[in-house]
Amino acid sequence: MRGRFCKVSRPRQFVIDLMRASHRVPFITMKRKLDLSPLAAARAVAAARPGWTAIFAKAFCLVARDAPILRTLFIKWPWAHFYELPQSVGMIAVARCLDGEQCVLMQKVSAADEIPLAEVDAQICHARTAPIAEVPAFRRMMRLTSLPWPIRQLAWAFGLNMGRQHANYAGSYGITSVAAFGPGELYALSPGPYLLSYGQLDADGGMEVIVRWDHRVTDAAMIVKLFDQLEAALNGAIAAELRACRAPGAAPVRVVAN
Repeated sequence: MRGRFCKVSRPRQFVIDLMRASHRVPFITMKRKLDLSPLAAARAVAAARPGWTAIFAKAFCLVARDAPILRTLFIKWPWAHFYELPQSVGMIAVARCLDGEQCVLMQKVSAADEIPLAEVDAQICHARTAPIAEVPAFRRMMRLTSLPWPIRQLAWAFGLNMGRQHANYAGSYGITSVAAFGPGELYALSPGPYLLSYGQLDADGGMEVIVRWDHRVTDAAMIVKLFDQLEAALNGAIAAELRACRAPGAAPVRVVAN
């Protein structure tokens, strides 16, 4: 059967380079259903409902603020060592359409725990709707991807194996999900040490959350604690921030202890 040659677009080339950089990370996966009914109730009456990606980004950073291992990278150069970042840096997968092609680009969100949830959501929404050229992280990716492969290979190697640069290329954690498009479990890859994905909210307030992590950095016991602390942060600090921004005239949120 005779087909035709198709050029690899720059967004597709970025994903190819990203997967090449990710394939050697020894990821381990854990999934748990979290009870987010208090958070869901608070979000339902908020004046502005932030997206779930922004909510999870801030919750992860809140937990990582008191858990340095969640801000720790495995670095190979000049010898194998760990590098602890002073703050969390997120790489958020954003679905876009460029020149008629569906693609995924990465938006950098730094220290989400230090800014209001509305601002975290605004950064992600800007990346979803603004022209590609107006998003600094996208411009950097497009410039990098336009370079010849040998230069890109050196740039990726330098960026991922120097502690100070790793956060700029891959962050300390990533978030990706297909929940906005429908149900499904996503087990993605990343060159970063932690990758979080979430499903759709159930009628009873439950949500499936998947965490993949670099086994060189930590073990499963830490991830069990992460799930517990994430649930507490989501139903605690995040829900409280949403309740403080309750829409005028909205009924008070009742939190019923299980």
